[in-house]
Amino acid sequence: MTAGPVRDGGLLPLDGELNRECREFAETLRALFLELGISVRRYASRCYLNPGTLSRYLAGTRIAPWAFVEELLHHLAEDLGTRLDEPSLERLRRQHLAALRTAASIGRAVQQLEGQLQAADREARRAGAREEQLDLALDGTRQSIADLDARLLRLEARPFTPAPPDLTDLLAERDALAREVERLADELARTRDRAACAEKRCDLLERQLALVEHQQGTDAAPLPPASPPHAGPAPKVLLVDDRPDNLVALEAVLGPHGHCLVRASSGSEALRALLDPDDFAVILLDVQMPGMDGYETAAHIKRRARTRDIPIIFVTAIGTDPEHSMRGYAAGAVDFIPKPVDPWALRAKVAVHVELHRERRRLAHRAPLRPAPAPPPALI
Repeated sequence: MTAGPVRDGGLLPLDGELNRECREFAETLRALFLELGISVRRYASRCYLNPGTLSRYLAGTRIAPWAFVEELLHHLAEDLGTRLDEPSLERLRRQHLAALRTAASIGRAVQQLEGQLQAADREARRAGAREEQLDLALDGTRQSIADLDARLLRLEARPFTPAPPDLTDLLAERDALAREVERLADELARTRDRAACAEKRCDLLERQLALVEHQQGTDAAPLPPASPPHAGPAPKVLLVDDRPDNLVALEAVLGPHGHCLVRASSGSEALRALLDPDDFAVILLDVQMPGMDGYETAAHIKRRARTRDIPIIFVTAIGTDPEHSMRGYAAGAVDFIPKPVDPWALRAKVAVHVELHRERRRLAHRAPLRPAPAPPPALI
């Protein structure tokens, strides 16, 4: 069937900066779409896609997920009776894999996540080194107190009347050392918390990188679905941003993957949405909002017993330098994603937290083990 003219101007020309692998896949996908002979807008509506997203798939500026390719092949077979033979289907799979491996967008996501992993690893190593220093200082101060206690016991045992002149000084020195022990112990506890949080961020980022690199590697499978079979309802993802266009962009990236998305256009609206916090897997929270900003909103969320354990990812255009990072982590964030949002990185971050939420839900719903029956009483 010869394709008719594409209406609505939705079909963009191929991106002139595509590499060879991405161009080959885009050309094949485009040829398959043109066989349908319908407009971009009409087909986007059929697939429940944003027309702009479909246009980018067909122009090669975004690599279409394999699920979309399968849907297109299904529609070709259903509408026109056109079916790819096995060699052609295998060639299309190889083109898709090659495009994924070489796409600049997924490469940027890997670079972004690797940079965040390096920063988290540096923080973990710095906190670990400081923890060792504090441990040594604490041990040394406690030993000094023990030595002073021994001296005080010897002095108190001697028959001085009145008390020996250096006893008061030694007691004052012991009090100062005790205060130093308290200060060092407090700093050590905070440093251990910092190290644990940094290690947790490293684990999360490694899982996110594995998901993104999986898309670059040897398998064309999409990211894990938000709710696999028999896993119960899809966990919810709260999107908080005062700009509707930013919310639309987040929904366009996450919606096709089956996540249950909940919108909030302000901090106070987010807190109302969390009055029933059950099944929220993660919160994507804009930092710069009028009135209650992201930091204040996060602090309120962390003060509530029922919501304090929901992970928060700050979505920010003000940078992820150490000053902003430390303020964000102090407010309770577990992660950052800079604007403009990279779709590959965002999908990986959300997918990891959704999977962790499902794991926690499975453990919580696991039936408790029955206690072993008591042995029968002995016969007397």
